[in-house]
Amino acid sequence: MLTDKKNSSLTVESIPAFNDNYIWLIQNNSQSCALVDPGEAAPALLRLQQDNLELELIIITHHHADHVGGVAELLRHYPKAQVIGPSNDPVLMLTHSVQGGDRIEIFGETFLVMDVPGHTNGHIAYVGDGKLFCGDVLFSAGCGRVFEGTYEQMFDSLQKLATLPQETEVYCAHEYTSSNLSFALAVEPDNELLHNYRDEVNRLRAQEKPTIPTTIRQEKWINPFLRCHEPSVMKAVSARTNELTELSVFSALREWKNEF
Repeated sequence: MLTDKKNSSLTVESIPAFNDNYIWLIQNNSQSCALVDPGEAAPALLRLQQDNLELELIIITHHHADHVGGVAELLRHYPKAQVIGPSNDPVLMLTHSVQGGDRIEIFGETFLVMDVPGHTNGHIAYVGDGKLFCGDVLFSAGCGRVFEGTYEQMFDSLQKLATLPQETEVYCAHEYTSSNLSFALAVEPDNELLHNYRDEVNRLRAQEKPTIPTTIRQEKWINPFLRCHEPSVMKAVSARTNELTELSVFSALREWKNEF
């Protein structure tokens, strides 16, 4: 199984955008909804209109255009919608700025805001109701590129996410799983769980189904960037770094992935 299910008042569905983005549609049992990282307005508007939904909330993790590009157009159609996003990232049109330690409410469920810099300096994530919306920090079998921050920041952010409950569902913003698995298998070719996961991912993608959400538990089994302490991962990068601390292993992995 890709995910561990639990009783929840919120449902989450994906709206594909661009080539590989996901906009996350959050609902409860009403016609109100929230969108996470709507980089493109058209597919979101189509879905909202088809299902007769009222957009109440737009939630942003970071400022990159493929995560915020649809906000202005969505607000033209739903001018009462609130826009929540990071106070330390240059995101326009926010009605509420938040940072790590703040809490927001999504249809009766409380979500904790987490600072997770690295991909961008002000990147945040939202965790609540057994769900994690993490933008471009943690992907299934991978992690985001380090554009504005440092490798140490990204490593620390991933370690922070790894402490969440094992069954937490991970809703990242891209369908990168297949390509990430190619790299993960280069790092750990003898990881049986990784091979099993690849077979499941290949089956889903052949049916044009998403591989997301994953879980924290799943990622600890198969994601090399969460496995920097494992001897097999250390061995894989031993020729690429003079040190084998977890941070140096992570940095070597990220450099390797950059050129993979």
